[in-house]
Amino acid sequence: MKANARLEVELDAAGRSVVRVLRSAAPLTLIPARGKPLVHLVNSAASPLGGDELALTVLVGPGACLTLTGIAATVALPGPRARSRSTVRMELGAGATVEYLPEPTVITERARHESLLTVTLAANAHLRTRETLVLGRAGERPGELTTTLHVTRGATPVLRQSLCVGAEVLMGKRVLAAELSTEDTRAPASGEWWTRTTLAAGGTLTTALADDAVTALRHLASGRV
Repeated sequence: MKANARLEVELDAAGRSVVRVLRSAAPLTLIPARGKPLVHLVNSAASPLGGDELALTVLVGPGACLTLTGIAATVALPGPRARSRSTVRMELGAGATVEYLPEPTVITERARHESLLTVTLAANAHLRTRETLVLGRAGERPGELTTTLHVTRGATPVLRQSLCVGAEVLMGKRVLAAELSTEDTRAPASGEWWTRTTLAAGGTLTTALADDAVTALRHLASGRV
């Protein structure tokens, strides 16, 4: 299956953030909330399966705000072809603010999945994004995932990170969660199973390991305090 969805948000004449373009493509279904710059991203079919290629483009105009959230976990499944791929591309205009907070991604046994998020920030644009990876369902061995995050501000890299995960790389933990905030100015910090790192171009990256997604998100919340 191949699917391409698109979302565009900009300021209207009254200075409100409004959705100007919303084009879903199953299984990528976009559902806007009434009266607020909030859009839910829903998987409307079992996906991604091996061989699927899913792409979402998000454009947020100058000064506009958007919160893009998931509804339920994404479950990567094996299929007749070896690998599935999902790509999210975002462009934020000057002074734009985006929170991209998808629900966890579960990598089931024998699944092989690639995930790519690329974000281009204009001057004074702000991004907060979170990724939660769950290695296998309860009692199940996990598949394989390669996840890549590229964030740039103009020509300056903010974060370029690629990670290949499997059962052997999480120190016995099943869940890896990471949160990037480009406007966080706090110093580095750490606690039990979480750490916050400052980035040279501004912002922080908080990473946590846990046995379950609820605990991992609680660790990330500790990093925001």
